[in-house]
Amino acid sequence: MGKTTGFLEFTRELPKKKSVEERVKDYKEFESLYSDKMLNEQAARCMNCGVPFCHSGCPLGNVIPEFNDAVYRKDWKEAYEVLSSTNNFPEFTGRICPAPCESACVLGINQPPVAIEEIEKHIIEKAFDLGLVKPRTAIVRTGKKVAVIGSGPAGLAAAAQLNEAGHSVTVFERDDAAGGLLRYGIPDFKLEKNVIDRRIALMEQEGIVFKYNANVGVNVKMNDILREFNAVVLCGGANEPIDLPLRGRELKGVHFAMPYLKQQNKRNASKDPLALPKIESNVAEEEIIATNKNVIIIGGGDTGSDCVGTANRQNAKSIRLFARAPLPPEDRDEYNPWPLYPMVLRTSSSHEEGVERHWAIGTKEFLGDENGNLRAIKVVDLEWKIEKGKRIQYYEVPGTERELPCELALLAIGFAHPEHNGLLEDLGVELDTKGNVRATEQSYRTNITKIFACGDMRRGQSLVVWAISEGRECARRVDEFLMGASLLESKDENMVIANG
Repeated sequence: MGKTTGFLEFTRELPKKKSVEERVKDYKEFESLYSDKMLNEQAARCMNCGVPFCHSGCPLGNVIPEFNDAVYRKDWKEAYEVLSSTNNFPEFTGRICPAPCESACVLGINQPPVAIEEIEKHIIEKAFDLGLVKPRTAIVRTGKKVAVIGSGPAGLAAAAQLNEAGHSVTVFERDDAAGGLLRYGIPDFKLEKNVIDRRIALMEQEGIVFKYNANVGVNVKMNDILREFNAVVLCGGANEPIDLPLRGRELKGVHFAMPYLKQQNKRNASKDPLALPKIESNVAEEEIIATNKNVIIIGGGDTGSDCVGTANRQNAKSIRLFARAPLPPEDRDEYNPWPLYPMVLRTSSSHEEGVERHWAIGTKEFLGDENGNLRAIKVVDLEWKIEKGKRIQYYEVPGTERELPCELALLAIGFAHPEHNGLLEDLGVELDTKGNVRATEQSYRTNITKIFACGDMRRGQSLVVWAISEGRECARRVDEFLMGASLLESKDENMVIANG
């Protein structure tokens, strides 16, 4: 414990942000770093609890009190070693994770929790600045070859772990650069892409091979991969979006949210915004932009929030955000006690930049003009029946139907499962009842010999921290399959691989 009375002396503080007026002028990250003094104080707030619930709150099992103590003592080498022992990419999670560890922080019972996510980001940035982050390679190569299909966080984590175990790893990515939705989905103002490039360069130094524009099942044959590699790991995302099949859905101006976000990321990288793999079922055939339009975003989650921030930077005329759920409470209610994840009102940095949020609202119909262009959305207010904190059923409120002007509607209501057309259909891999690839958490193996699956492709739409956890655990099972036993570290066992 860094300072015995730290949690009594200091309150939670987050780094300063650029003003809204300044940050919406570009797509760059806008949060500053802590000063040395503030970082020391925030790390001092960690109580080193006898039972650190933050461990269980984190899907990676990060050893949080230990790295907080090292930060307080300014021992950056120890802090980095502790953090990187469980997390391959803290520069990603430190920026875009919703921090379930903070929700489980014991201090959060009656005070604001420790700023774990920010401290995590500062550790890895300090480690890069001080030259502590170096290529990690295996002492001996096994002669086994593994193909990883998909370069999102699950694929990158699996590749890093398998390479460290001594296997030769090739990552196949259907787009023109690595990262999956980290690259072409998460806006640059949340995660600048040089952060991804820095990590990919390091992984290439470690011996991992990346093949781009390699759409397995389309221009790369799966049979060729099966012949060449000893094991295959499927790490594609859950990219099949949930649709809203209402009257007028076919109108010009109604789009899924992800192509909209991808297109802007392409523009930021000075690339063709329509140059996306055409096998994707949610690819738009036209350019989507919010400039001078009334924009309505249907879906109140992170993707909807990202659309708000992007639309503000594109100078939309107006932005509305729809959520079917009722307005959440500002604080936990009696049915949502600590350490459960708090179901409370959240205001993201994108919300701060300007949006009209509508709660308990239902979309009835998309309305078009004589040319087939979207002009408005018909909506209705909803009334919810709630019992013991749970939403049971909703009813449309009579007399509340109305039209709201809209030239661009973005559907951000989640993802159903991975895309089935192409790779999965050709492969004949078994799917579960939700449409995800069937592979147990014990083995991560599919019904096809030497083919494994992890991440969103196996568990469905989830968090980046879960994807990294899945990639790490799957890599351990692949290593056991190839070698008969695994030296790869697991969050459940105290086994550590020797590093070069």
